[in-house]
Amino acid sequence: MTFTSRRSLGVFALALPLAGCGGVLDPHGPIGISERLILIDSVAIMLVIVIPVIVATLGFAWWFRASNTRATYLPYWSFSGQLELIVWAIPALVITFLGGIAWFGSHALDPFRPLESNAAPVEIQVVSLDWKWLFIYPNDGVANINQLIIPTGVPVHFTLTSSGVMNSFFVPQLGSQIYTMAGMTSQLSLQADEPGDYQGISAQFSGDGFSDMRFVVHAMSPDDYAKWLASAKDRGPVLDATAYAALAQQSSDVKAAAYHGVDAKLFSSIVDETAPASGGAQEQPGGHSSSPAGGG
Repeated sequence: MTFTSRRSLGVFALALPLAGCGGVLDPHGPIGISERLILIDSVAIMLVIVIPVIVATLGFAWWFRASNTRATYLPYWSFSGQLELIVWAIPALVITFLGGIAWFGSHALDPFRPLESNAAPVEIQVVSLDWKWLFIYPNDGVANINQLIIPTGVPVHFTLTSSGVMNSFFVPQLGSQIYTMAGMTSQLSLQADEPGDYQGISAQFSGDGFSDMRFVVHAMSPDDYAKWLASAKDRGPVLDATAYAALAQQSSDVKAAAYHGVDAKLFSSIVDETAPASGGAQEQPGGHSSSPAGGG
């Protein structure tokens, strides 16, 4: 094997543990960037202890090897105030720094805290269904299934709930996973800085169709977003109570779909649990039930 091949293999081996974290480590919005900074700072602070401990372990093992006659063995040594101070001060400082990062970072990235911007935020209502995502644009009367379209450079304010079991809304490259629960709402503000497609996932196990509960975030320029919004108002079927009742039935691997004429009270009726509920467990071929396992 050549040196170049060995080097490439080594780089691949080092990068492999991070393969599943590419989204988190490649943010495209202010929340994701802030979260990556907290992650990197936390790792750097912890390495202040980890690296010296590893080096000291190897150094002590080498110095006190059996063949080293210069190593002094002191079996009756018991206490040193200076060493005690060093041993306890360094971990105390690390914990203080980590606690400070967690404290200030959690307050700065509070999901209920609106993003600072000169532009008014886009309002989107999110409903986690079995097993798909419903995105409602309440100010425009349109909705999408498993497809979220947002403008770049503009804050997006999400109000989230669940039609049944607990779930979790997460767009790794934009940041901030947040839970959805029936009978209540949570909030989240995100922003995409660059046009592109970002993968969204369900980060909370919710039953048989959980693995297919994915969606795509299409971030586009404000002008393109305005054009899409204008065309979406006449696209797809009307989303009223009857259409929602059919939509709420359990189904997995659902393709993206669009609705218009959304009932203005639909989201509030889902939160109040007066909207039609899903049909519950459904018998699948082979006698298997597709009921959602308790998601929390």
